[in-house]
Amino acid sequence: MKTLLRDGLAVTMDAERRVLRADILVENDRIASVVPHEESFRPEEGAEVVELCGMAVIPGLVQAHMHVTQAFFRGLCDDLALMDWLRERTWPLEAAHTEKSNAASARLAAMELIRSGTTSLIDMGATRHQDAIFEVMAETGLRGLFGKCMMDEGEGLPALMREETGACLKETERLIRRWHMAEKGRLRYAVAPRFVPSCSRRLLASARDMARQNGLRLHTHASENLGEIALVESLCRERNVLFLHRMGYTGEDVVLAHCIWLDDEEKRLLAETGTHVAHCPSSNLKLASGIAPVAELAALGANVGIGLDGAHNHMDGLEELRRASLLQKALTHDPKALPAMQALEMATLGGAAAMGREKDLGSLEPGKKADLVVLNMDKPHSLPSFGRDIVQRIAYQATHENVVHTMVDGTFLYRDGVFLTLDEGRTLKEAEEECALLMYRAGLPPLVSASARS
Repeated sequence: MKTLLRDGLAVTMDAERRVLRADILVENDRIASVVPHEESFRPEEGAEVVELCGMAVIPGLVQAHMHVTQAFFRGLCDDLALMDWLRERTWPLEAAHTEKSNAASARLAAMELIRSGTTSLIDMGATRHQDAIFEVMAETGLRGLFGKCMMDEGEGLPALMREETGACLKETERLIRRWHMAEKGRLRYAVAPRFVPSCSRRLLASARDMARQNGLRLHTHASENLGEIALVESLCRERNVLFLHRMGYTGEDVVLAHCIWLDDEEKRLLAETGTHVAHCPSSNLKLASGIAPVAELAALGANVGIGLDGAHNHMDGLEELRRASLLQKALTHDPKALPAMQALEMATLGGAAAMGREKDLGSLEPGKKADLVVLNMDKPHSLPSFGRDIVQRIAYQATHENVVHTMVDGTFLYRDGVFLTLDEGRTLKEAEEECALLMYRAGLPPLVSASARS
């Protein structure tokens, strides 16, 4: 199967960070060539030609940290700090998921991700019904690392989510056998203990060993909130990242979400060990957790990706890219902090490196996977264009409204505003129905009555 994306403005993210008017030839699941448009060639017989007429083409966005199981929870968990947010709302709602509701939540998240230019994600899933998430991702065509959320202790943890340690490990082993490298390697497993306060030392150690014995990523949360920091110090008698380091949770195979409250020693440690940091701007703002010092971490040599996290009201990867840059400017009082190109690097190459897929993903280069997004920048919010830098326009102005096509593995998932791997109407209807049932199971009343809707 061959597709020629003709006459696009390719933001390649290659080593030279070239931006060029180009024809991009896709053969099967790979980029075969990126040729300057003035050197255009006649495509081989049988290739489909898609005329882009100068529309921008970028590598697909890679979300470095997500919870698609929480897509239903937005609007239900507002105005709470992290530990209250977990204990009072998020954990009870996660405990109320069934296989069907978890699938519906993942499908709703997939729809929003595809529509806003995300092609890959690292997802911390559900304590139960994790197969449903894998099945939806297989169906919708997204790429990613996925893993069941592991928890075996913790104050305020619902009984349905507090697993016996051995059973949790056994289920994780089953899921690895079933799903790692499924769909020709598009779906892979990441071992995902939630965070220190909800995991016993036995679970953390066993999860670490399981991941390394199988060559998998370790994915967990760290240093997100001052209350969490204090709780970890009370439990472990040392700072969060230092404890995780002692437990073997640093290194090139580890992804730590958030990393807001770090001292200088922890920052150096993350950079020196090659530990990947997933920066989640909207989540950190919504929970009033703080602003992660990711520009400083990057300057020290740490790899940083950008993540949408979970129930924080939107899953638009392009908006998150903009927010990541703006937050660093506010944090440092420096308008040059985390400029547009660096932010786009984090959203593409940084996420690819966090996945361990930098050789396959994150840039538009021959031999890499054909995971890409086409943007029509001729929209009211992204004009005028004359004399403007395209990378700055994308980083600071683009949203899902600009996305025309989303492609993974050389296959269109979204084309000309139409979803090709899921039924939009059915997905939205099922989301409303399943979320209402989930709220009933969780004992939550509707926040707005049906009669109040216009």
